[in-house]
Amino acid sequence: MSKTMDRTRHFLSIADWDTKDIQGLLRLGASLKAEQKVGKHHRLLEGKSLAMIFEKASTRTRMSFEVGIFQLGGQAIFIAPQHSQMGRGEPVRDTARVMSRYVHGIMIRTFAQSMVEEFARYSDVPVINGLTDRLHPCQIMADIMTIIERKGDIQKRSVAWIGDGNNMANSWLNASAKLGFSLRLACPQGYDPDPSILEEADKKNPGGITLTRDPIEAARGADVVTTDVFASMGQEDQAAERLEVFRTFQVNSDLMKHAAPDAMFLHCLPAHRGEEVSEEIFESEASAVWDEAENRLHIQKAIMATLM
Repeated sequence: MSKTMDRTRHFLSIADWDTKDIQGLLRLGASLKAEQKVGKHHRLLEGKSLAMIFEKASTRTRMSFEVGIFQLGGQAIFIAPQHSQMGRGEPVRDTARVMSRYVHGIMIRTFAQSMVEEFARYSDVPVINGLTDRLHPCQIMADIMTIIERKGDIQKRSVAWIGDGNNMANSWLNASAKLGFSLRLACPQGYDPDPSILEEADKKNPGGITLTRDPIEAARGADVVTTDVFASMGQEDQAAERLEVFRTFQVNSDLMKHAAPDAMFLHCLPAHRGEEVSEEIFESEASAVWDEAENRLHIQKAIMATLM
């Protein structure tokens, strides 16, 4: 029997949370970061455990969640499906019901959004979406935290997304709908974001969303220019084809000239320098990629502390 789910008990999508609660997470993340910088650690999750399920490989997601729960006083348990009963066909709902009796929170990094949704439906503890093919909410929260650090109120800013209409683009749309900033997406024909997410964002942020085929149009006057790899995990067999399709969508000095004079560059990493971004821009003063990567730690601490 299927269970109903209170989506606000989990962090599956930015779209599930109210604007004021999203802003609260961002403030808490900034506060935790500031206190860590002066050597203060609040053990808000003393004695609590986070299960981390990884069906996709990871560097930043694993390290930031594992270090984050440790700094909050708890512990992380790494689970690879091939080394658990999930790899032998145990239903997601059964794993969720068992696991949630052992731990206080569960983070999942996987392929299908439906897997995370089903896990949350049957779990008695909060479930955090560490990444799916549809959404990457934790990364976008870290990106927004980075923008606020450098630019102030994000509602007054414009963000240009250049490249694939992937999980990052979908989550940028969710964030724009909730926080009201201008978002311009430049995607090749046939590589648009999810149409239902695009339609919903356009309803909630009327006039704030633009989809174009022209990277220059998207970047013109933008405060933030951001991108991702042209072929994500699971799309390796499409890499050569995508490289050709996206070759005019590289973020380079020629494109950045059209952005605001003090525009910043973001990338969720890992980056393929010379493909979606030039070496010059990646290593430039405009690049905030290392602050962005660090902020995964701080915003995820805020998410865990709030939920758990």
